[in-house]
Amino acid sequence: MTNPRGGAAETAPASHPPKREVFDVPAMTNTDNKGYVREVEEYRVTDYGLYMSRHAPGHPRFDHLESWLLPALGLRANIFHYQGGYREGQRLYLDVGRFAGPDDHGRWHAEDWYLDLVDVPGTPPVLLDTDELLEAHRDGLLDTTQCVEAVEIATRALVGTAEHGNDVQAWLDAAAGGVVAFRDHDRRRHGAP
Repeated sequence: MTNPRGGAAETAPASHPPKREVFDVPAMTNTDNKGYVREVEEYRVTDYGLYMSRHAPGHPRFDHLESWLLPALGLRANIFHYQGGYREGQRLYLDVGRFAGPDDHGRWHAEDWYLDLVDVPGTPPVLLDTDELLEAHRDGLLDTTQCVEAVEIATRALVGTAEHGNDVQAWLDAAAGGVVAFRDHDRRRHGAP
């Protein structure tokens, strides 16, 4: 491939495979994409998903993680409890992908399909990493059907949130089929920060 201005075109960076995680409810562990196994403080299984709460020892930016796997929505909703004002204002971070469980051993599985939505309350969510999705498709890591599904999931989340006054939490509660409760959920419902 050549550069339109002449000379060789820059080679696009190699994309990374979809990130996969295991949520082992019986063992009370979470195994991340790199194979690190972390103890989980709380799992909660509902008809519409799996809630996880765990500490993040040694992480430089956050010390606690809460996540909901919501298979019917194709989303993982996260709250990273950041330290020292990092990413002030951000509440939810939504990962788009395939989420399923429990399997025959009580484990849940996550496959991240690159697209993310960031929620700063009072503003529309921001869609991130479209470039990563396209690079993954180019490199054969996701097929066209998966990429289309990822875009449809993100679009439903953006439209649904807009229909709920840009309140991602309100949309999640309505769309999931039950309350997607985090540690701060009751405070938010009653107007507290």
